[in-house]
Amino acid sequence: MTIKTPQPPGVRKADHLRIVLEETVEPPGVMNGFEQFRFDHDALPEIDREDVSIETTLFGKPLHAPLIIGAMTGGTNEAGAINRVLAEAAEERGIAMALGSQRIMLEDATTTPSFQLRDIAPTIPLIGNIGAIQLNYGVSTDDIRRLIDQTEVDALMLHLNPLQEAIQPGGDTRFAGLADKIGLLAETLDCPLLVKEVGAGLSERTAGLLAGLPIAGVETAGVGGTSWALVESFRTEDATQREAGRELATWGVPTAESLLICREAFPDRLVIASGGIRTGVEIAKAIALGADAVALAGPLLHAANRGVEPVLETLDALTETLKTILFVTGSRDLDQLEDHAVLRYLPEEHA
Repeated sequence: MTIKTPQPPGVRKADHLRIVLEETVEPPGVMNGFEQFRFDHDALPEIDREDVSIETTLFGKPLHAPLIIGAMTGGTNEAGAINRVLAEAAEERGIAMALGSQRIMLEDATTTPSFQLRDIAPTIPLIGNIGAIQLNYGVSTDDIRRLIDQTEVDALMLHLNPLQEAIQPGGDTRFAGLADKIGLLAETLDCPLLVKEVGAGLSERTAGLLAGLPIAGVETAGVGGTSWALVESFRTEDATQREAGRELATWGVPTAESLLICREAFPDRLVIASGGIRTGVEIAKAIALGADAVALAGPLLHAANRGVEPVLETLDALTETLKTILFVTGSRDLDQLEDHAVLRYLPEEHA
């Protein structure tokens, strides 16, 4: 199939990568909500640190830590090189990885290799990704299956991005009737289908609507990290769109709040926390608040731009902190962290 866009897809992808690496795309002063919580310290944990485990599983595959390299990029030579750096690090550390939006594969088949990572990441969970809105613009179930087959992913993520599309030059904004199409696709695919936001979070209304669909779970992608409204404001030549993107850069549901909403709406399905999560402490808080896994993008993208070793160093620092938090809360594993580690809510004036 052919998808018509107002700009060449490679230009859009290259713009996104350049802007995220070079510009300030996290609005100053915007918090992800985890600052409102703190752990109780256990000075007598009655466990040995060497016995602490942060292992888990995702899509039936083992993870050495509950981490996912969040969806970022693909579709250009530079993006492909970054993807391979990230995939190599993910394989070496035994964590999962999500691909950037694969829509460009349907527009330009020559971009497919930038998303094909199984040769260097044969064992880890890989998650495919395309905008849910494309189901309203001609992308078919067969197209989706082809993306899955070509990249050998274990699951597919549909991303929701109405705010980004409203600011993006020539954005796709026909969202009517999309929920039913998502449900039908979930019933048709042979792999798990998840739904995520891209930085404005999943609200109670949205999570409730999604919970009525036969999807495998959700990713919060709340406020606190990269603002794609702000990213698009750097790209548009329309002054009114640019101003709207800047004004709405803080729009949405903070990650911690969205996580609590999603866990309540999806008590027995997968909930991935993301959106401005930067530290091991925030990862631990997300797990304690009910996340099955945590996805990080921005810090790892900047590290990957310098090579594999900086990505490994970043991941090691995160997991070291996470293990220590389990130890000083008396938690042998992630289930115990969620079950008996005490998180105290802090009023905003004391956060």
